[in-house]
Amino acid sequence: MGENIGASARVIKNFRFENFRIVKPRDKWPNKKAISTSVGAKDLVHNSKIYKDVNLAVKDLHVVFGTTSRNRSINKINLSLKEAIKIIIKNLKSNKKIGLLFGSEASGLSNEDLVNTNYLINIPTNRSFSSLNLSHAIAIIAYELFSSLDTKVLNIKSLNFNNLASKKELNSFLDYLILKLINISFLNTKEKKKNIQNNKNISKSITILKRNKNFICHSNRFK
Repeated sequence: MGENIGASARVIKNFRFENFRIVKPRDKWPNKKAISTSVGAKDLVHNSKIYKDVNLAVKDLHVVFGTTSRNRSINKINLSLKEAIKIIIKNLKSNKKIGLLFGSEASGLSNEDLVNTNYLINIPTNRSFSSLNLSHAIAIIAYELFSSLDTKVLNIKSLNFNNLASKKELNSFLDYLILKLINISFLNTKEKKKNIQNNKNISKSITILKRNKNFICHSNRFK
């Protein structure tokens, strides 16, 4: 909904965050309702980047945190909000490019979306009524980050992200690796789809250095 996007942009600006990415908005875009509900954050809506899928939206990021109101039975590390904030700050101080991924109010993030995440953040709510408005969920995490980050970290303008592989590079590496596994019949044909998703879930829960990725790929060419 345009109204949710506008309200989310307002919240993001409240806590001094600027990079706003939108994946496949439901309503026509640009959206007048998003502009009107954003109030003083119209610049964020105008400058937001639109993507057709999550893969493209996170391809330049090093670490992605997905959000959920419930524990998921997938190969991801589930964190409390307090635990997540500590890890986010640690990653920022290590010059990693971080992303926070939020799902739609109706269905949240799908398992396919969560393949792109390294961690899951669980926002504690009433168990009998756990669904949060999108902008409210963003506000909770943005506030915690804003109040926890020191001024020096929050105001960093330029960072060097050359040492860590981005999500795009990691995706390419995983596709290459999975193709190799299929070629040597390592993955069972009947369960191939399930096995591949499990492998991607596990692999994307870690970070990898560019030089390690390149070494593995080059080494395999000699086999």
